Amino acid sequence: MAIEILFKIIFYLSGFIIFWAMVGYPLSLKFIGGAYKNRRIKKDYSHVPTVTIMVVAHNEEQVITDKLNNIIELDYPQDKIEFLIASDNSTDKTNELVKQFIKSHPEKSIWLYEAKDRKGKTNAQNEAQKVVTTEYLVMTDANSMMKNNSVKELMASFTSEDIAYVTGKLTYVNNQTTDVSNVESNYWDSDLEMREIEGRIQTITAGNGALYACRRKDYYDFNPIQSHDTAMPQLFALMGKRAISNHEAIVYEKAGEVIEDEFRRKVRMNRLILKHILPDLRILNFPKYKWFSYFYFGHRTCRYLLWISHLLIFVSNFLLTTTSWIYILTFSLQVLFYLLAVVNVFTRSNNKYMVLIYYYCSTILAQWVGVFSILSGKAKPFWEKAGSTR
Repeated sequence: MAIEILFKIIFYLSGFIIFWAMVGYPLSLKFIGGAYKNRRIKKDYSHVPTVTIMVVAHNEEQVITDKLNNIIELDYPQDKIEFLIASDNSTDKTNELVKQFIKSHPEKSIWLYEAKDRKGKTNAQNEAQKVVTTEYLVMTDANSMMKNNSVKELMASFTSEDIAYVTGKLTYVNNQTTDVSNVESNYWDSDLEMREIEGRIQTITAGNGALYACRRKDYYDFNPIQSHDTAMPQLFALMGKRAISNHEAIVYEKAGEVIEDEFRRKVRMNRLILKHILPDLRILNFPKYKWFSYFYFGHRTCRYLLWISHLLIFVSNFLLTTTSWIYILTFSLQVLFYLLAVVNVFTRSNNKYMVLIYYYCSTILAQWVGVFSILSGKAKPFWEKAGSTR
């Protein structure tokens, strides 16, 4: 009897985590956002400080020239903007193309920083930011094309000292190209909606690497295996500062068009998943951190527990099948769910529900790969670009 109760606790607790991560928290946030509907992100367009646009690149010869042309055309006072390409030990023509571009545009303040060793994006940022002299840093990826007014929008959002980080809105330009890019785009749109509400109420729990900004004085040298996407908003929140989203600061990018590209990207994102579950006990201090504690638990902790929750609910459900027909039914549904994902591996069905199940299961599998990488000591700070996103 006691063992049966234990299995039921595991079953329902795991089910709650899955439900809250995917359904409960998003719905609750819409309700909470409605209560704060009159609160808006303030902007001050007279705030035009000096800015360095930093682009980190590793072997980006396919897109680096387009990126350079994109950033030098940004609508921002030319005497207040500089451009820094941080090359993470590129071995293709990236550095050569940047040097050629610099020579052909002597009127622009463009610099190339070459990291001697490849240690990943965050390390290249850590090294390159030490040569920056401007008041603010704007970080953007080599394959992300910024909207003309994006820097003005980011800077306008720094209306007070407690705002330490502002992320822009990543928009996928190929959301209708394949079923995979469509699913990823839809997922991202729902996540953006949650981030907008979180930032409007207090602070977001994560940004995105395609476009974000911070004060140079607030920059922190993170461990190279960490990513600014998750590390910066969390650090500032625990310092009592805010990280917000400005969805008028837009950057365009291609989503992965094949599941293999999205899978590799998600594996990279989960390289510190065990630490992200609860990176700091202070996060649970609800009286001190208020909404951030709630946001982090729902938006991060529960999502980072999906890998283990799915295993536990499957095993406990199997062990409970002898106790009630209800558990036979729920176990059968789980088996069917995973079988549909396996079938899609071989059939590559275009059915939107099959693709959604396949995509979701791939996400869970990517978390497991991330956990294995951590436990085996194989987690690395490097990122491999996805061919279909270039």
